[in-house]
Amino acid sequence: MWDLIFLAAGFILLIFGANYLVDNASALASKLRISNLVIGLTIIAFGTSSPELVVSVISSVQGNSEIAIGNIVGSNIFNIMAILGISALILPLSVKSTTTWIEIPLCLLSALLIFTLAHTGTANKTGYLMISRTDGYILLIMFLAFALYNYHLSKKGDISEDINVRQKSTRRSVLMIIAGLAMLVGGGRLVVISSVNIAIEIGVSERLIGLTIVATGTSLPELVTSVVAAIKGNTDIAIGNIVGSNIFNVFLILGISAVINPVPLVQGTSTDILVNIFASFLLFAFIFTGKQRQIERWEGLVFIIAYLLYIALILF
Repeated sequence: MWDLIFLAAGFILLIFGANYLVDNASALASKLRISNLVIGLTIIAFGTSSPELVVSVISSVQGNSEIAIGNIVGSNIFNIMAILGISALILPLSVKSTTTWIEIPLCLLSALLIFTLAHTGTANKTGYLMISRTDGYILLIMFLAFALYNYHLSKKGDISEDINVRQKSTRRSVLMIIAGLAMLVGGGRLVVISSVNIAIEIGVSERLIGLTIVATGTSLPELVTSVVAAIKGNTDIAIGNIVGSNIFNVFLILGISAVINPVPLVQGTSTDILVNIFASFLLFAFIFTGKQRQIERWEGLVFIIAYLLYIALILF
């Protein structure tokens, strides 16, 4: 019971910490005359993925790599099948040309890259395939290329969403940024420690906890952002948030985690990676199955049903 309470408290700290970090870092950047485009591409993109980053890095540092890989792959599957599924049910999601031909293929590439790197490397001492430190550096190089691509888009002016930034004093912004970071670190530690304890207590693997409870909890910022965007009719933000988060999760978060501590693919993880590839491919395919370039309501329903079947598979 206490572990469940600590887990819930950890998620609350992660979500509020991410919000404090995004709001106050955006305010500080605005005060320093940094453009809204750059704020959106860096601070807000980082903020929505910061729970996954903190939980995965802490897991790697503490040697709980099953939670790290489960959190990353599980979050990406949840993002596409559950969050985009729910968002598409609310409002069909129109997709920009750059998202169709560059960002969604990059999302699919990131899913394929995890499988390729793991299956072309060497196994660890226990015989498991793994994402090695060298693989981690490759992923970080890919993230750098993606960041440069986003910077190029911002210079061309291809990203036009307005970002509402509240003006705050510099001192207040700095203090709240520090508080947000502290909440992220504290919440991340609570989530990792309580997740390991729950896995031991109920006799399931850390992988399973990472894929379900931890992945869902750390994806709550993406869920809220995309659903609210869909309700308001901002479908570009709804789908762009998810695709960007998935790329961020693999290239940066998995990259950092592997550099800290090589990530083993325990039994069942290869299946999870294949499901992630399937979800990413389905996202790309659905853009061309309906009218124009959009994900329609029936396709959102297919995503949700597929996710429920996947959860049933790993649970039973």
